[in-house]
Amino acid sequence: MAIIRAEKTKGFTVMSNSHLRDRSITRKAKGLLSLILSLPDGWGYSLKGLAKLNTDGIDGVRSAVQELEDAGYIIRRQRR
Repeated sequence: MAIIRAEKTKGFTVMSNSHLRDRSITRKAKGLLSLILSLPDGWGYSLKGLAKLNTDGIDGVRSAVQELEDAGYIIRRQRR
């Protein structure tokens, strides 16, 4: 099977494969972390904002974020 590679000049994300190969987290959590890593610096992270970017809804995002936090991939801090 041939691998076709396109020249990447913009609109792509470079990330480590470590979270993608981690068998202790679900595909939903892997996908959410990949989405988070693709967002621009300074993006306002919130459960509501992340829920708008995918089809899982806020409860699905909440469970994936909790899973990523439990696995040590993210750290959450509440700001008021």
